[in-house]
Parts: sequence; C-alpha cells; structure tokens
Amino acid sequence: MARASSVHVCSVCAHEEPRWHGRCPGCGEWNTLVEELRGRSAPRQGGGASAIKPIALADVSAPEVPRFETGIGELDRVLGGGIVPGSVVLLGGAPGIGKSTLTNMVLGNLAAAGRRTLYVSGEESTAQVALRAARLPGAALSVPAVAETDLETVVAILERELPEVCVIDSVQTLDARELISAAGSVGQVRHVAARIVGVAKRRRIAVLLVGHVTKDGALAGPRVLEHLVDCVLAFEGERERSYRTLRAIKNRFGSTNEAGVFEMRQGGLVEVLDASARFVKGATRAPGSVVLAAMEGSRPLLVEVQALVSPSDIVPPRRVVNGLDRNRLALVLAVLARHGGVALGGADVFVNVVGGVRVDEPGADLAVALALASASRGVALGPPGAPTPIAAFGELGLTGELRWVAHPERRIAEARRFGLDPVLAPRGTEATEVATLRAALETAFASPPRVARAAAA
Repeated sequence: MARASSVHVCSVCAHEEPRWHGRCPGCGEWNTLVEELRGRSAPRQGGGASAIKPIALADVSAPEVPRFETGIGELDRVLGGGIVPGSVVLLGGAPGIGKSTLTNMVLGNLAAAGRRTLYVSGEESTAQVALRAARLPGAALSVPAVAETDLETVVAILERELPEVCVIDSVQTLDARELISAAGSVGQVRHVAARIVGVAKRRRIAVLLVGHVTKDGALAGPRVLEHLVDCVLAFEGERERSYRTLRAIKNRFGSTNEAGVFEMRQGGLVEVLDASARFVKGATRAPGSVVLAAMEGSRPLLVEVQALVSPSDIVPPRRVVNGLDRNRLALVLAVLARHGGVALGGADVFVNVVGGVRVDEPGADLAVALALASASRGVALGPPGAPTPIAAFGELGLTGELRWVAHPERRIAEARRFGLDPVLAPRGTEATEVATLRAALETAFASPPRVARAAAA
C-alpha cells in the first residue's frame, strides 16, 4: 500500500516545503504555510494516455438528471430546479444567519417525500439538533442525525447508510487524523472536502457542506475549496434583522443570476415571495429617501436607499455605508461633486439600504446620488405633494453621464406596479429618461439644484 506523506504549501503562492516555516521562502509572507497530505502512489499499469481516445462533443450523450426538490421554492430556484444527485453544495454564511435552520428544513422536506437523509453535526450534539428541529415545521424530527467530527468515521457512516441527501455541519469541524494540523486549518479543510467529494461522486450522494465565513465575508478556507464543489451558495443578512438573501456564487447545474429572499421567524425561515412589497411599504418622501429599482438575479427588487449628510467636526469626515460597496460610494461622491454641483467633501455621509439587503450592482449609482443630493439640501425629491417617492436606477460614468443597465423594462414594470412615479432611468427606456447626472438632479428637484456645501453649514 502506498505510504502517505505531508508537505507544507503556501496559501498565497503555492510554494511547497517539506517542513513548516514561519515565513514562506517563495513569497515572503508570514504564517501562510499549511500542511497538506500527499500520497505516494505507484505508477499506473496499462496503456496510459494511448488508451484514451477523444470524443466529439456532438457524440456525447447528456441525459437529463432528475433533481431532488427541497420543497423550498426560493432555494430550488437558486439551485436551478433542485438538488442534483451526487452533487456537492457549499453553503456559507455568518454565524447565526440561519444555515443550520435552512438545512434542517431541507432534510425534513426530503424525508417527508420519502428520501433517505442524514444530518452530520460537528458543532452540536444530537440533542441540540433535535431541539432546533422541534421548532421547525414538517418532518424535521424524522431526519436521522449523528454528532461526529472524525473524518474516517463520517466516511464510514456515509458508505454504510448511503443516504440520498446528506448535510455536514460544518466542514471546518471535521478532523483528518492523517494531518497533525488542527481542524479548520487550510490543509484540513482542503483534505476533508476532497474526501467528501470523492465519496459523494462515487456513491451518488448529494452533500450539503455548511461552511463558515471570515470577518471579511469570504468563505473560510482556501479558494480551492470552492473549486472542489459543484455549487457555492452565500447566505447573507444581518442577525439583528429578519430578512436573509441566498445567492449562488457558483453553480455547475444552473445559473448564478438567481437569488432567494427569506424571513427568519420563530418557526424557521419563511420564503418572501413578494420582496418588493416588504421593502417598499415603509418608504416615505422624506429628504434623503429614494427607491432603487434593483435586480436580484432575474427578479426585480425595489428597496429604499436612505442618506444622511451632516457637518463634520473631524478630518477626514466619516463615510459609513450599509448594504452597498464603500468604494462605489466614493465614486458616486466624486461624480456628484464634479458633475452634479453637490460637494460633500467636508461632511459626514451615511448611506443605508433599508431592510438589511445588500445591493452589488452599478445600477444603484443614480439612486445613491439622488439620495445624497436630497439629504444635503434637506428637500424631498419629486413633485410637491406627490403621494409616493420617486424611483431611480442607472450607472454613473466618470464624465457624469448615465449608462444603460440590464433589464430596464423589468425594473420599470416593478416600480409602476407599486405606483411609483416618476421613474428616473437612462436613455433607451420607457421611463423618465435622463442623459446625465445634472439632468437627473434637475428633474428630481424640479429646478436646477444649488451647490450644496454641507461642511460650511
């Protein structure tokens, strides 16, 4: 039998060393060498490469694989129609966001449908898992569970039980005894994931791996972990707020343009089928408030963007943003000062997307700019006396022009469904068209805006 050995690989430059070093000899980074297991296998016998004949893709048969429907419509849509047998899905999210609740609900629905399921818990005892399952609807309590962290034991259980769908919560808690590094380290996570993926493919077991995230919001462990699995899902939101967003970062069996919205309640996660109604019902015409017509995958979503501008007593002034990219806010502020006549260089700026939703698209630029201009002047946007706030979308160019964004007709239709008027959008749409940021400000304020210098207020 081939003897296994371990090497230490740099997680930054992939440099290999037989022993651990505090500083990588390849790139000079500190504390980046992690242990990995390497097997010494004997050379293959037989024809080797000469026995492999390439096949034209037109001659390759690709039968349609039936999927396991989880009974959760938002999750099934993000996955592309359900869970594919033999696939490995990595579900990442912050602690307390609801990953375990979601996976418990999935297994409960599948068990009720007659599927063989298994829940492997490395962080909680089976009693703790049962307490959570008792609060969930459906057949969550009928799911067999085991509390184990040893990799070899988990693999043996999978080989013996042969479930159709298995949840491992979490991949960072499994420990491979072949490696001397601690569970959760880069080498351990990579080796554990590779073993689980091998069993899943060989036995046609659909595996949902629950993963932690770092303080920066990225999935913990090396980036190669995302390449090992078939699908990577990110469960986002704030623990203090009830809404959660599920996005597909990678999906070999479907699109990555879909997103699902959930609401955390006492009885578990509830699908939010009309998310726009939830987020827009509290929107007002107060200064600094604009409704953004955004896109979550292929589905339009209306969210309220609020801004607050106040004189600053510190240098540099504060820039606090929630739900948007901080660098994108800096770009909007620069364009707003240069081409919109609204200079906020000496003011504290606060921008928030109401409801804990995160928007990662350039189409939010115009709504953010209008909210900032409205907050700096203290004047509400739109015609005086209008019952509803205005809606906007569009990308800002560095020269002050508005650029086209994807799916404008869906955004406009969603805004008009709630009676929002006007809808400011770039040219080429069926809304109130504006070509530049200055034109958008003039339309929103119904008069040319004065230069606002909040720092001198």
